[in-house]
Order: sequence, then C-alpha cells, then structure tokens
Amino acid sequence: MIIDCHTHLNNYHEERVRSVNDCLDNLQEEMEKNGVSYSLVLTSYKVTEHRPSTRTVIEATRHRENIGVVAGISYLNYKLHDLMELHEYLKEGLVKGLKLYPGYEPFYPNDSRLRLVYDLAEEFNVPVMIHSGDTYTPTGKVRFSHPLHIDDVAVDHPGVKLVICHIGNPWIRDCMEVVYKNANVYADVSGLVLGSFQEKFEEYMLDQVRQMIMYAGEPDYLLYGTDWPICEMPSYIRFMKGLGLSPESLEKIMWKNAAKLFNLPVGS
Repeated sequence: MIIDCHTHLNNYHEERVRSVNDCLDNLQEEMEKNGVSYSLVLTSYKVTEHRPSTRTVIEATRHRENIGVVAGISYLNYKLHDLMELHEYLKEGLVKGLKLYPGYEPFYPNDSRLRLVYDLAEEFNVPVMIHSGDTYTPTGKVRFSHPLHIDDVAVDHPGVKLVICHIGNPWIRDCMEVVYKNANVYADVSGLVLGSFQEKFEEYMLDQVRQMIMYAGEPDYLLYGTDWPICEMPSYIRFMKGLGLSPESLEKIMWKNAAKLFNLPVGS
C-alpha cells in the first residue's frame, strides 16, 4: 500500500486553467498507474483561478473515497469566519489536516497569531503541515521557512502534531534535530525535485535521507509524499526503494505512519 500525503490540484502552468475535476481525474489516473491507494490534497494559502479554495476541493472530493483534504490557511488573509468554516469541516471529518505556508507568506510558524490554528488542530487531533525549506517560486522569503522555527511550535504546543514538509530541504540536518528532539514532530519527503530525479541529485538526496534516519532513529516520524504534480510519482517511488531500508521500515514510511497520523480509512 502507498499513501501520498502531499499532492496539489493547483495549475502550475498558469497559461492554462484546468478544472478541479480534470485535475482530480488526472491525479486518480496517476495514482492507479503507480499503485497509490490514497492521496491527501493540500489546498493553497491563496485562492485564484489556478488555486481552488478548500471548499471547492472538499465538494469535488466528497465522494472520492481514496482522496482526503488538508486545508491551507493564509496567515495574511484568514478571518474568524474562515476558522469557523474549518471548524465545521473538521467536525464532519472532511478535513484531515491543516497546512501553513511560511516562506510563501512572510511569517514565522511560532507567531502568536497562529495560536487559534494550533488550538483547532489539537481540538480535532489533526496534524499541522508546515512548509519548510526552499520555495517553488523565487519570490518566497526562505528565512521564514527554516525548520528550526518549528521547534518553538513543538515545545509551546506539545499536544499538536506537526509535519515539516520537504524535510526542510536544504536544511535537512536541522530538520533531523527537530524531529529527533520532539515526539510530536514528523517530516515528509515531498518536493525534493521538480519533475524526475536525475542520477547524481538522486544519489545526493538518498544519502541525506539515510543520514536523517541514522540520526533520528527508526522512521516512525517520516512520511511519503511527492508534491505532485510538480514532482513525478514513478521517480519518487524509485527513490524510496533506493533507500535500501528493511521492508518493515519502508512500509512505515510508505503508508503506515500517514494512516495513523491523519487517521485515514485505510489498512486493517
């Protein structure tokens, strides 16, 4: 079984706009071709014609049993009404987690304004995924997306489960320490490459992930994710097999950790 905990329905080639349902159909085709049993779709911090709202994605996925939704939250623009709406979605089980985008927006994840978000996550026992590391666009400000800032959140909100997205790349060593130190912190391996891995970079990243596991221990904290559609699923699956882990450890990363963390309706 494979759970991809990090996909999007955004139009990244913004000269053309594809409908949410077209993007979903494409995602499901890719899942079927690559043996992916379940995917989490992360909505954006902004809503445009290229980036559908959480409400739109929830309505489009409501009857797709193998796709769940993680709701993106804008630090700059969220209103009380948005959190009230999220409260209802969480209450109904329609949202499996929350997502923050420091770096894309200029804020640190330990900002006091986010206390309501972390309280909401703790109330419904859903994880908060936090963008970390490099940004897809050069307009991002990466000082805000360093994984060390997530340590503050982990310490101040011990009842909240946090996911460092993209293993903090390129600050993977710092991500190792935050994960190792805090029992409530996880990391996903998504977004390490655009498209497919090239041989030399793949070997470099394999070594980085192996070092992380060596430092932080048995990977009960590590999650498989791709960042599809900007990252290709077949290349990522090959990458994970290339880690050379035991079948038990690989199974944890590929689906068991995510199923437990996000309380997903899969497995036995």
